Amino acid sequence: MRFTTITLEDTEAGGYAILCSGKRVNRKRIQRIMRQMGIRGYGKRKYKVTTKSKHKKAINLNLVNQEFNVEQPNKLWVSDITHLRTKEGWMYLNVILDCFGRRIVSWSIKPTMDKEIVLEALKEGIKKEKPVDLIFHSDRGVQYASQELRQVLQNNGIRQSMSGKGNCYDNAVAESFFKTLKTEIGKKVFQTRDEAELEVFKYIEMYYNSKRLHSTNNYRTPDEVYYEFKNQYI
Repeated sequence: MRFTTITLEDTEAGGYAILCSGKRVNRKRIQRIMRQMGIRGYGKRKYKVTTKSKHKKAINLNLVNQEFNVEQPNKLWVSDITHLRTKEGWMYLNVILDCFGRRIVSWSIKPTMDKEIVLEALKEGIKKEKPVDLIFHSDRGVQYASQELRQVLQNNGIRQSMSGKGNCYDNAVAESFFKTLKTEIGKKVFQTRDEAELEVFKYIEMYYNSKRLHSTNNYRTPDEVYYEFKNQYI
């Protein structure tokens, strides 16, 4: 088993960032070190469908076609919904991510997966950023096809884009964020819904945007990239 150094950094969200160095390490040694440090491995997560695309609502064209790199903030937002398990039941997390700098613009977390989870985050993002000439991209889920959401987009001059049918790569940036969040938070089941919401808040607002280095940003944080661009025009 090959590790490229193992460095563990305790994150604000209570998980661990793992970096690697270049040595061949015996599997039993890794297991022993993990036991000593109180680190556990996690098995495959329980799967739950969060995209309800079998509906009769209108579907928008894919305006993005997997071209996620943009030259300035608020030109391409991607959005998706994922689930978090708690002992009180499921929680659903919606995020809106700016492809410039991979910054989370806004998010919403609720015990139900209805259209309000997207509308709430979208309205908050628009209020904060006041985007001009923006594309809003998502999968074909029924929450993204609602008339209410389309009206909000239209009222704010935002063009809507949707992924191709069953193609997860069409929304890969949002999918990648959720994978990172669940890995770094490091919990499969939360005790309560309130605990899940608090951990998401801590991860996004206190760690991911402001402290987590991102390879797409040349190992700078999403906030660094965003404010560096903004400060050029002050």
